[in-house]
Amino acid sequence: MDFTPDYCYLLCSNSCSQPARHDLPIAIPVRISPKRLELFIALVISALGLLLYLVTLCPTTDFIDAGELSTVVITLGIAHPTGYPLFTLVGWLFAHLPIPLRSIEQMNLMAALFCSAGLFMYFRFFLFFLGTLSVKNPIPLSDQDGRVSARALTRVFIPAAAGTLLLGFSETYWSQALSIEVYSLHLFLVAMVLFLFTKAIAAHLGWSDSRGTGLREDAYWYGFAFVLGLAFTNHMTTILLAPGFLYLYFTACRFTPESRRRLIRLVPAFLAGFSVYLYLPVRAAQQPMLNWGNPVDLERFLWHFTGKQYRVWIFSSTESAARQLKYFFDSLLPEFAYFPLAFAAIGIWNLFVQRKRIAIFTVLLFLGCLLYSINYDIHDIDSYFLLAYITIAIWAALGAASLVGAVKNSQIAKRVAAVLLASCLIPIVVNFSIVDESTLTIVEHYTKDMFKSVEPNAIVLTYQWDYFVSESYYFQIIENVRPDVVVIDEELLRRSWYFLQLQKRYPWLIERSRREIDAYLAELRKFEHDLPYDHAAIEFRYNNLIHSFILKNYSSRPIYATPELEGEYTSGYSRVPSGLAFRLFADTLYHETVHPGYAFEVPTKKNKYVDGIVSLYGHSFFNRALYLNMFGKNAAALAYLDSALRKWQFLGVLELSPGKWHKNCLTFLPKMVILFF
Repeated sequence: MDFTPDYCYLLCSNSCSQPARHDLPIAIPVRISPKRLELFIALVISALGLLLYLVTLCPTTDFIDAGELSTVVITLGIAHPTGYPLFTLVGWLFAHLPIPLRSIEQMNLMAALFCSAGLFMYFRFFLFFLGTLSVKNPIPLSDQDGRVSARALTRVFIPAAAGTLLLGFSETYWSQALSIEVYSLHLFLVAMVLFLFTKAIAAHLGWSDSRGTGLREDAYWYGFAFVLGLAFTNHMTTILLAPGFLYLYFTACRFTPESRRRLIRLVPAFLAGFSVYLYLPVRAAQQPMLNWGNPVDLERFLWHFTGKQYRVWIFSSTESAARQLKYFFDSLLPEFAYFPLAFAAIGIWNLFVQRKRIAIFTVLLFLGCLLYSINYDIHDIDSYFLLAYITIAIWAALGAASLVGAVKNSQIAKRVAAVLLASCLIPIVVNFSIVDESTLTIVEHYTKDMFKSVEPNAIVLTYQWDYFVSESYYFQIIENVRPDVVVIDEELLRRSWYFLQLQKRYPWLIERSRREIDAYLAELRKFEHDLPYDHAAIEFRYNNLIHSFILKNYSSRPIYATPELEGEYTSGYSRVPSGLAFRLFADTLYHETVHPGYAFEVPTKKNKYVDGIVSLYGHSFFNRALYLNMFGKNAAALAYLDSALRKWQFLGVLELSPGKWHKNCLTFLPKMVILFF
């Protein structure tokens, strides 16, 4: 673009010395088409998002599934249900780009790119929604000479940008951009699906200018169906779009033979996208290193695809739903940094006044997400609320547009628009320190400190998935850190497929306990196939299996258990504190164990996951102090108590300073309750 006076940039100030149209409220080229301005603003928002996502990006493995997902992606494995085949394939391609980064850094970068690309599409969707779908009389984006009109700028472009910024820097959206997770790609695909579906609906109703773009209505429908199929192969919560989509489709297209025939015609395009799910049985048959669910046949594929193992947590109780609903509303205001959320109430009200059908569509999107999510009894529920947050951002954008539209004076209107746009940057300031993971190394440190807590060739019994098991996959398989250590997830032993994975990694372990494994699997398969089963028999053989792993390897390998492992599974053995774990011994004598120099440092970021790990570090010092005190090693016990106190002060559990409780601690220690046997 040639920046002559006719293309000068305009500021909010009326003192611009260049020839200017003073009804434009922000700095943009005067002679610019709506399409160019749309792409320009979308790119600016996307670039701003990417910049802040990179500044706050996690430098290593994060909590929960990050270690497992990164390992699955890099090795082309099978992830936990529902499998996420599209994410796996796209991630594998990205992981093998020649980027000079550590593997986990490259995976986290991918998340940031997906979320920033999502902002590009959300702006385009919001722009179309505000200019076409939400008003009785669509707002022309250009004037007679093809340039952006002042009305479109203040009532469509700026509110759409405000809504996109509000969404992109909300706490949960921003968090998805900071480390590897399937929701980053999910957010991008949902934006694509919303954009294409609403374009198709508007074209069908004659509301849009799609005829001028050279795209026929059918192109939107087929594009929507294909991307919808792809979205399902990334995350099955795509189905939460269904209530809103079905309502809008049949109210717009009616229950006519043609509308039904159109749905049938869209099936091949949908199946073309959905066919990515064929990756699961094809790859599972090759027995990759990580092969969750082993979905090699139709039965196991359906179990994996439908998330059968998670059904016990869905619609489990009204108490759980009430708790999750309370959590949603308690976290809603801080999610969007409080003040900007007020726009949403104005937006939904105005939408019901302008276009009731579209208002109901958005309400169904919101409720479909909320009612499903609150009935899912898991602790990491935030990401399941994303569609509800997207809907709130739509309403907020509509509210901003309504406020600007209510101002009749053009000079005041553009100032109001500028203030509204600036207010939607508030979440950047408020949420930056909350989401910032640029120094979050505690998960890597904890995993490596756990490895340092055990002797060579150790067997570790644990079910610390969120902190250790998932991350151990990445460090052992991808970075070759302590591959000698056998990590057994006690909870995954309740799934028959897990023994095939253990067989591939540790064949000697399975062969030594073959009899106990076969006896246990005979009962477990009854449970998995919904046949009559004896719960007591399953639990008895499960207990025998774990004891078999200990007994048959005790003489050749050191055996460890992490603190949360129930005492019944290690009965007959004393638990001796060894760093972050307990080493199992067949006697009650004093044993000197590993005293690792922890890499752990108290992080500045605080949340329930950080607090959980810090607590485990603190407990490791306390447990060691108690053990030393039991054997009369009081001086060493005091030193461990001081160390524990420093860790626990971070959690606000203890207020004393090191040294102030020495005179009482030796009488206090014997009264503390801890199970060693």
